[in-house]
Amino acid sequence: MEETKVTEQTESIKEAKISESMPLDELKPGQLRIIKRNGKVVSFEEEKIKVAIMKAFLAVEGGSAAGSSRIHEEVDQMAQEIIKVFERRMPSGGTIHIEEIQDQVELQLMRNEHHKVARTYVLYREAR
Repeated sequence: MEETKVTEQTESIKEAKISESMPLDELKPGQLRIIKRNGKVVSFEEEKIKVAIMKAFLAVEGGSAAGSSRIHEEVDQMAQEIIKVFERRMPSGGTIHIEEIQDQVELQLMRNEHHKVARTYVLYREAR
């Protein structure tokens, strides 16, 4: 079973274009990597999840959301939940397609009853 998982991860990396700007230490086993829409593989950055969620809140609640400690705390909490999902799925690291992360962002927004924000996020995704 572990061998199959490694083979699947290896195939994902082979199919994707590895970014030449990615440091070699980020390609080592145990690291989470992201396959972008253009096929490039980049290192996982937690901050990008937080930025995406915050932008959805800003679109719904306006500029006041940026200064709200409540929203910042919720964004941090949701980002941690999303990260935990992938850490459970891939405890040894691996490669995730960007759309899998976006699906988890939508789910977390809905689970936390931010339906309007989730709808805005979905519409933003559709436009891309």
